[in-house]
Order: sequence, then structure tokens, then C-alpha cells
Amino acid sequence: MTSAKVAVSISSDVLSEAKKQVRSGRAKSLSAFVTQAVAEKIGRDDLNDILDAMDEAHGKPSKADQAWARRVLRRSS
Repeated sequence: MTSAKVAVSISSDVLSEAKKQVRSGRAKSLSAFVTQAVAEKIGRDDLNDILDAMDEAHGKPSKADQAWARRVLRRSS
């Protein structure tokens, strides 16, 4: 994977929290932490697009469907 250097502006509070996360070992570096965060956001957006397409094709899940999913997920965790 190749990398590119970019400049971004983020709030000082977010930057401070990100640096704490790096110091605690949750990422090798600030760059790695930001890369992971951006990749996760892209993945969530892609998933939301898929779910929106499913809702459009099949309709939104009913309350009963949602309750069933919560029960199944609760058992699997």
C-alpha cells in the first residue's frame, strides 16, 4: 500500500483524544490511527448504502423483524 501525505484540520479536542489513544497503544502512530478511522467510516458508509438498497428493494424491516434480530444478536454475543 502506498501512502500520501495530506494536511487536515481537526478540532483540538479530537486531536488530543486521538493522541491519547496512540499513547495507550491502540495504534502505532497518529497516522495509523487516522487511517483506521477513515477506513472504518468508509466501510460504514458502504454498509449503509447496501442497507438502503435492501430497504428500497424489500421494504424496511417490521418491528417484529427488528425484535427477532435483537434477540438473535443478544444470544450470539
